[in-house]
Amino acid sequence: MTQTHVSTTINGDKVEYLCETDETLLDVLRDTLSLTGSKEGCGSGDCGACSVMLDGRLVCACLVLGVEAQDRKIETIEGMASGDELHPLQQKFLEHAALQCGICTPGFLVAAKALLDENPDPTETEVRYWLAGNLCRCTGYDKIIRAVMDAATEMRGQA
Repeated sequence: MTQTHVSTTINGDKVEYLCETDETLLDVLRDTLSLTGSKEGCGSGDCGACSVMLDGRLVCACLVLGVEAQDRKIETIEGMASGDELHPLQQKFLEHAALQCGICTPGFLVAAKALLDENPDPTETEVRYWLAGNLCRCTGYDKIIRAVMDAATEMRGQA
C-alpha cells in the first residue's frame, strides 16, 4: 500500500508521520509515534479507552483515520500533565483510587478534562452523562465520578 504524509499538531507540537490510508489514528499514535497512553479496548468506539481531543472535540481514536489528522490539532493523555506536575484530574484519580488496571483511565481523564473545559461546575448527573461513553470493567464508576467532582471543585478554587 501507499503511505500518506501527514502534518498535524499533537499536544502542542508539530508532528509529521507516514501512514497507510486505512490506518487508524489510534494505531498511528501508539505504533508510529509511541504515544501509548491511549488504549485500544474495543476497536469499535464503544468503550472510550482511546479517547482523544481532535480540534477540541472528544473522539474515539479507533474510529478516526490517521490521514484525517492532516492540519488538525490533537490532544492526548500525554499532553495532560505539565512536566512532572499532574493535572488536577490526574491527582484526584490517584487520591480517590479511581483506577485499577489502567486501560480505561486515560480515556476517562481526557473525557473528564473535555467536560471541565466546557463546564467547570458540572452536576453529578452531568458528569455521569458526559462519561457515559467510557467503560470501566474494574473499579466501577463511583470513585471516578467522585474524583471528577473533587477536581472540578479544586479547579474552580473552592477546595
